[in-house]
Amino acid sequence: MSGKREGLPEITPETRLAALLEALPELEETLYGLSPAYAKLKNPVLRKTVGRVATLRQVARVGDVPLGRLINTLRAAAGMEETAEEEGNGGQGESTPGWVGSGAVKVALDARPLIEQGEHPMAQVLKELPGLAPGELFELLTPFLPAPLIDMAREKGYRAWSENVGEDQYRTLFGAAGK
Repeated sequence: MSGKREGLPEITPETRLAALLEALPELEETLYGLSPAYAKLKNPVLRKTVGRVATLRQVARVGDVPLGRLINTLRAAAGMEETAEEEGNGGQGESTPGWVGSGAVKVALDARPLIEQGEHPMAQVLKELPGLAPGELFELLTPFLPAPLIDMAREKGYRAWSENVGEDQYRTLFGAAGK
């Protein structure tokens, strides 16, 4: 078995999910078998929006699958050599940060109905975040950990923290960085 099959993308933590499944559609069933959360990718709109931006590192967080296990399972199914296991998957923090406890929710969005209709809340959330004053929070409810959105918000200088609050329900809070 070689490290990379000719003409196919390398399977690494930074590989985009959509690019991987476009090049290797046979990996779709393998992915679905790793976590029930991945079955949501059968929704064509969700797959087109989230799948296009999500890296395998983020996909591991969403499915609560150790990153090394996700990468190596996909690599084995694609006929590639396994890589060294990576520790953890960069999921949510265990304790509530102080900025969450001291903040007040200014905007709340239950995105579950939107997602069920095939829409994605990313644009709406990113539009609302600049309007947050120090100490104000944006609360987002989703049926899965919105890892790509969290990463985008953090790249734009916002804080983000998530918690699983029930079956198929995640609460994510966003706030201005350092405030």
